[in-house]
Amino acid sequence: MSVYIENELDYELPIRYREIVNEIISAAMDYVSCPYECEINVIFTDNEGIRTINKEFRNIDAPTDVLSFPLIEYETAADFNIVENDSVDNFNQDSGELMLGDIILNVDRIKSQADEFNHSISRELAFLTAHSMLHLFGYDHIDDDERIIMEEKQEEILNMKGYTRDYEEN
Repeated sequence: MSVYIENELDYELPIRYREIVNEIISAAMDYVSCPYECEINVIFTDNEGIRTINKEFRNIDAPTDVLSFPLIEYETAADFNIVENDSVDNFNQDSGELMLGDIILNVDRIKSQADEFNHSISRELAFLTAHSMLHLFGYDHIDDDERIIMEEKQEEILNMKGYTRDYEEN
């Protein structure tokens, strides 16, 4: 598994963010029984950085907490049978890894949402990473049924790694 993490901020986060991201990405891959080694890009930015990306790619002139850019168009979420049909586009030709996509995390929102929901920054980062990984596996929350399924899966991934709402580490 290759996780490329880029911090666009001019400071380091006060938590073990690289470890948390890698831990949750690995747990999410195990959770959906991904049969491949994967490549994921993760970018940490702030309100202004994610607002710019939102405006450019989604025509939304506002910051969000996270953005996911999946590279695979699944017919059914987490059904990896589709990727072998187009191995040139889906796999890194140098490493052989399945290219899942990009995750962009807004540190300003991670901090404010941790305060708002009364849990740690680490737990909020883990939550948003799990959420985004599910998007990279083809899950969505457009309607209520999808939202409920996705929320259950997020919680199961977080619980597997001990990131419950009462998780204390910041």
